[in-house]
Amino acid sequence: MPPSFAAPLAVVALVIALVALVLAFSALRRGRVVSRERPLPALTDLDSLEAYLSQQEARVEALVRTAMTQEERLAGMETRGGRAIQHVGVVRYNPFDDTGSNQSFALALLDAEGNGVVISSLHSRQQTRVYLKEIARGQSEAQLSGEETEALGRAAILR
Repeated sequence: MPPSFAAPLAVVALVIALVALVLAFSALRRGRVVSRERPLPALTDLDSLEAYLSQQEARVEALVRTAMTQEERLAGMETRGGRAIQHVGVVRYNPFDDTGSNQSFALALLDAEGNGVVISSLHSRQQTRVYLKEIARGQSEAQLSGEETEALGRAAILR
Protein backbone atom coordinates (compact mmCIF):
# COMPACT_ATOMS: atom_id res chain seq x y z
CA MET A 1 0.00 0.00 0.00
CA PRO A 2 1.43 3.39 -0.96
CA PRO A 3 2.14 5.82 1.93
CA SER A 4 -0.26 8.38 0.44
CA PHE A 5 -3.20 6.08 1.33
CA ALA A 6 -2.22 5.72 4.99
CA ALA A 7 -3.65 9.04 6.23
CA PRO A 8 -7.05 8.75 4.48
CA LEU A 9 -7.31 5.12 5.58
CA ALA A 10 -6.62 6.13 9.19
CA VAL A 11 -9.35 8.80 9.01
CA VAL A 12 -11.86 6.28 7.62
CA ALA A 13 -10.94 3.80 10.37
CA LEU A 14 -11.41 6.51 13.01
CA VAL A 15 -14.85 7.42 11.64
CA ILE A 16 -15.89 3.74 11.63
CA ALA A 17 -14.69 3.37 15.22
CA LEU A 18 -16.68 6.46 16.31
CA VAL A 19 -19.83 5.16 14.61
CA ALA A 20 -19.35 1.80 16.36
CA LEU A 21 -19.01 3.56 19.74
CA VAL A 22 -22.16 5.59 19.15
CA LEU A 23 -24.10 2.46 18.18
CA ALA A 24 -22.81 0.57 21.23
CA PHE A 25 -23.77 3.45 23.54
CA SER A 26 -27.22 3.62 21.96
CA ALA A 27 -27.72 -0.14 22.41
CA LEU A 28 -26.73 0.10 26.08
CA ARG A 29 -29.18 2.94 26.70
CA ARG A 30 -31.96 1.09 24.92
CA GLY A 31 -31.27 -1.97 27.07
CA ARG A 32 -31.59 0.12 30.23
CA VAL A 33 -34.93 1.55 29.11
CA VAL A 34 -36.30 -1.89 28.29
CA SER A 35 -35.10 -3.31 31.61
CA ARG A 36 -37.08 -0.63 33.50
CA GLU A 37 -40.34 -1.78 31.94
CA ARG A 38 -40.93 -4.74 34.21
CA PRO A 39 -43.91 -7.00 33.59
CA LEU A 40 -46.23 -7.80 36.48
CA PRO A 41 -44.92 -10.64 38.59
CA ALA A 42 -46.62 -13.99 38.34
CA LEU A 43 -48.98 -13.87 41.28
CA THR A 44 -50.27 -17.28 42.25
CA ASP A 45 -52.36 -16.64 45.33
CA LEU A 46 -54.37 -13.89 46.94
CA ASP A 47 -51.76 -13.21 49.66
CA SER A 48 -49.02 -12.49 47.13
CA LEU A 49 -51.37 -10.21 45.17
CA GLU A 50 -52.25 -8.34 48.36
CA ALA A 51 -48.57 -7.99 49.29
CA TYR A 52 -47.73 -6.75 45.80
CA LEU A 53 -50.52 -4.16 45.85
CA SER A 54 -49.52 -3.04 49.34
CA GLN A 55 -45.95 -2.57 48.16
CA GLN A 56 -47.12 -0.57 45.13
CA GLU A 57 -49.33 1.58 47.37
CA ALA A 58 -46.34 2.39 49.58
CA ARG A 59 -44.31 3.34 46.50
CA VAL A 60 -47.08 5.62 45.24
CA GLU A 61 -47.37 7.29 48.67
CA ALA A 62 -43.61 7.89 48.67
CA LEU A 63 -43.86 9.44 45.21
CA VAL A 64 -46.72 11.69 46.36
CA ARG A 65 -44.65 12.86 49.36
CA THR A 66 -41.70 13.56 47.05
CA ALA A 67 -43.93 15.51 44.66
CA MET A 68 -45.34 17.59 47.53
CA THR A 69 -41.82 18.35 48.77
CA GLN A 70 -40.78 19.40 45.28
CA GLU A 71 -43.84 21.66 44.97
CA GLU A 72 -42.95 23.37 48.26
CA ARG A 73 -39.35 23.85 47.16
CA LEU A 74 -40.49 25.25 43.80
CA ALA A 75 -42.83 27.72 45.52
CA GLY A 76 -39.93 28.90 47.69
CA MET A 77 -37.70 29.33 44.66
CA GLU A 78 -40.40 31.29 42.84
CA THR A 79 -40.74 33.60 45.84
CA ARG A 80 -36.99 34.14 46.09
CA GLY A 81 -36.66 34.44 42.32
CA GLY A 82 -39.23 37.22 42.24
CA ARG A 83 -36.98 39.31 44.47
CA ALA A 84 -33.91 38.78 42.27
CA ILE A 85 -32.77 41.37 39.73
CA GLN A 86 -34.71 40.64 36.57
CA HIS A 87 -34.83 43.92 34.70
CA VAL A 88 -31.85 46.09 33.83
CA GLY A 89 -31.77 49.42 32.06
CA VAL A 90 -28.65 51.46 31.39
CA VAL A 91 -28.04 54.88 29.86
CA ARG A 92 -24.54 56.19 29.14
CA TYR A 93 -24.09 59.91 28.67
CA ASN A 94 -21.72 62.89 28.83
CA PRO A 95 -23.01 65.48 31.33
CA PHE A 96 -20.08 67.91 31.00
CA ASP A 97 -18.53 69.59 27.97
CA ASP A 98 -14.96 69.12 29.20
CA THR A 99 -14.96 65.30 29.22
CA GLY A 100 -14.29 63.11 26.22
CA SER A 101 -16.99 60.48 25.95
CA ASN A 102 -20.01 58.86 27.58
CA GLN A 103 -18.27 57.79 30.77
CA SER A 104 -21.18 58.72 33.02
CA PHE A 105 -24.10 56.33 33.36
CA ALA A 106 -27.43 55.62 35.01
CA LEU A 107 -28.17 51.97 35.79
CA ALA A 108 -31.60 50.69 36.87
CA LEU A 109 -31.77 47.27 38.58
CA LEU A 110 -35.30 46.02 39.29
CA ASP A 111 -36.99 42.84 40.52
CA ALA A 112 -40.23 41.38 39.14
CA GLU A 113 -42.36 43.91 41.06
CA GLY A 114 -40.35 46.96 40.00
CA ASN A 115 -38.44 47.27 43.28
CA GLY A 116 -34.70 47.96 43.23
CA VAL A 117 -32.25 50.78 42.74
CA VAL A 118 -30.96 53.29 40.23
CA ILE A 119 -27.20 53.80 40.40
CA SER A 120 -25.78 56.90 38.74
CA SER A 121 -22.16 57.78 38.12
CA LEU A 122 -21.19 61.30 37.08
CA HIS A 123 -17.68 61.47 35.67
CA SER A 124 -15.78 64.74 35.21
CA ARG A 125 -12.10 65.57 34.78
CA GLN A 126 -11.64 66.18 38.52
CA GLN A 127 -13.78 63.47 40.08
CA THR A 128 -16.39 60.78 39.75
CA ARG A 129 -19.46 60.78 41.95
CA VAL A 130 -21.78 57.82 42.47
CA TYR A 131 -25.40 58.13 43.58
CA LEU A 132 -27.93 55.46 44.54
CA LYS A 133 -31.68 55.97 44.65
CA GLU A 134 -34.17 53.36 45.86
CA ILE A 135 -37.06 52.35 43.63
CA ALA A 136 -40.34 50.93 44.98
CA ARG A 137 -42.89 49.60 42.48
CA GLY A 138 -41.24 51.56 39.68
CA GLN A 139 -41.26 54.89 41.57
CA SER A 140 -38.61 56.81 43.49
CA GLU A 141 -39.16 59.14 46.43
CA ALA A 142 -36.06 61.09 45.34
CA GLN A 143 -36.06 63.30 42.27
CA LEU A 144 -34.69 61.37 39.27
CA SER A 145 -32.58 62.97 36.56
CA GLY A 146 -33.59 62.58 32.93
CA GLU A 147 -30.99 59.86 32.40
CA GLU A 148 -32.12 57.99 35.53
CA THR A 149 -35.72 58.18 34.36
CA GLU A 150 -34.67 56.88 30.94
CA ALA A 151 -32.75 53.97 32.52
CA LEU A 152 -35.78 53.16 34.67
CA GLY A 153 -37.96 53.26 31.56
CA ARG A 154 -35.61 50.92 29.69
CA ALA A 155 -35.73 48.44 32.56
CA ALA A 156 -39.53 48.72 32.72
CA ILE A 157 -39.87 48.02 28.98
CA LEU A 158 -38.39 44.59 29.64
CA ARG A 159 -40.93 43.81 32.38
